[in-house]
Amino acid sequence: MPRAKLKPLESYPFSLELTVRTTDLNYGGHLGNDRLLALLHEARLGFLSRHGLSEMDCGGVSLIMGDAVIVFQGEAYAGDRLCVEVAAGEPREAGFRIFYRVSRAKDGAKIALAETGMVAYDYAAKTIRPLPDKLRRICAVHP
Repeated sequence: MPRAKLKPLESYPFSLELTVRTTDLNYGGHLGNDRLLALLHEARLGFLSRHGLSEMDCGGVSLIMGDAVIVFQGEAYAGDRLCVEVAAGEPREAGFRIFYRVSRAKDGAKIALAETGMVAYDYAAKTIRPLPDKLRRICAVHP
């Protein structure tokens, strides 16, 4: 099976440091793929909060994840401080992408590149909504 290919962006306007916990390790003794996705979620919440948004109130809509891609570049272990850089871009009619670059804070070692496809969603009506202008403006840096 061919590997997914992601390229890092030139810039990420937001970053957050998170610590790998013992409970984040898999049977191989390193950061598990499911736990990395949870750390990316934390970083996404921080990114949205910086813009006065949340996943449940994002410019008049909520967000739901449509897809996720993670390309591992290295291993992380319990106690490692990870720098998770975040950017948003590629706005579409009802969604956009969030880009992540994860590295170990102490030595800059590459851990992963990731993307999540986020969709504007109305949980009450259980339907997709148009992407609000505020989200389009946030995505304008990486069209």
